[in-house]
Amino acid sequence: MKKRAQRGLKDRILEEMTTEYTNVLEKSFETAPRFIRVTPEGKVDVLLKDKLTGKENIQLYLIGKLYAKVAGLAPAEDVGNKELVNELGIPMGSLLPWLKTLRDSRKIIAVKRGKYTNHIISLNMIERILKSIDEKMAEEGR
Repeated sequence: MKKRAQRGLKDRILEEMTTEYTNVLEKSFETAPRFIRVTPEGKVDVLLKDKLTGKENIQLYLIGKLYAKVAGLAPAEDVGNKELVNELGIPMGSLLPWLKTLRDSRKIIAVKRGKYTNHIISLNMIERILKSIDEKMAEEGR
């Protein structure tokens, strides 16, 4: 009897509480294209780079990488430091403290890839990040 009750709860959790990439990305799809684009090669283009902070650019890049992964354009959603430096033009000396701040505030997650540490965006932060940037751009537009 206990096993059946536990199985029922497990099924309910899986059915009602789990979040998939696609659900989160779909919810944010109206806002995301205002700030990011993905290329057929899986690269991410952050729009309005000059109007955003370095941390915002990093977050948008990681969100874009997740969209590229879901679309089958990129093999993985995680991004290494070298890619961020090359694609965003952020010097390593600025990048590392920003990444630490973003990790400490749980906006991004570090993942080990061999001897390297890569980064992914926290799923629960995507909608909030995009909304915050959208509001910031709306205020600047006034």
